[in-house]
Amino acid sequence: MNNLLKGKKGIIFGALNDKSIAWQVALKCHEQGAQFVLTNAPIAMRMGEINNLAAMCNNAQIIPCDVSKNEDMENLISKSVEILGGKIDFILHSVGMSLNIRKGRTYTDLDYKFSHETYDISAMSLHRLLQTCYKMEAISEWGSVVALTYIAAQRVFPDYNEMADAKALLESIARSFGYHYGKRDKVRINTISQSPTPTTAGSGVKGFGDFFDYASALSPLGNASAEACADYCVLMFSDLSRMVTMQNLFHDGGFSNTGFSYDVFNLLGNKAE
Repeated sequence: MNNLLKGKKGIIFGALNDKSIAWQVALKCHEQGAQFVLTNAPIAMRMGEINNLAAMCNNAQIIPCDVSKNEDMENLISKSVEILGGKIDFILHSVGMSLNIRKGRTYTDLDYKFSHETYDISAMSLHRLLQTCYKMEAISEWGSVVALTYIAAQRVFPDYNEMADAKALLESIARSFGYHYGKRDKVRINTISQSPTPTTAGSGVKGFGDFFDYASALSPLGNASAEACADYCVLMFSDLSRMVTMQNLFHDGGFSNTGFSYDVFNLLGNKAE
């Protein structure tokens, strides 16, 4: 189907380079007829290639935003409504950062100041975004907000560190705010739990390569790519998912419901040889 998002206006957080899920979401939304604003943290914008993405998406405007600052979030929302010429129909929250992982701190030896930043940027930023939009009445009726998460919110993946706690909080915020926003404005809020994906951030987790192979072997459909996740986000932004809200949606090739796979045993056997 074409033009699923024709006439819709949005905000896409977190596009860094072409490995980013947010980058692929932007391209797919553009293909489907949407207009949107791109945003990322100022330091990420300096490190990334977001200007190239903006050029590919009809010269989409870019607004820097430190998601840990109320004033930056308020500026982003007000300017986006002004630039897009009306209320926002969809938002992608693709934001995550762990200083403990970056600094090599284990879960049993966390720097709590780092952890506070992790929770603020990776989870509370969703609440800050939604609360800002709620107070400013910035999202249109039946609008859709999607935040990217990971199954470590439900299961233990030791090297995912305190990001697992952040994702659990993120999912709880989506459910709780989804109720309040749904009651008032019919706004839908969901999280998508994606397969391990070789993004810049994901690849920084210890042992990512081995786990990527394991997840692919366990999943009957294999790992879902960033491009496939972008397609799913387009569906969630469209009117076809109008009655879906407050859900954590697994987009992982079946990994989340598979307990046994001969492919995993074959993979482990080959690695042991």
